[in-house]
Amino acid sequence: MNWDVIKGNWSQMTGEIKSQWGDLTDDEIQKAAGERERFVGLIQERYGLAKSDAEVQVDKFLANLKDAA
Repeated sequence: MNWDVIKGNWSQMTGEIKSQWGDLTDDEIQKAAGERERFVGLIQERYGLAKSDAEVQVDKFLANLKDAA
């Protein structure tokens, strides 16, 4: 699954995103609007991570979605 597919299905992904990053609110997730950089920044800010660490988390999330598909 590539990021374009995730972006296209962003609203449907909210549950999976919340299960991975439970501290994010629905409003924050919707505000990211499927934009990868915005989403990485949100995770970085919410969890106090370095940008590279937030990117690794998002990449792992994407890999897990690929494996589940």
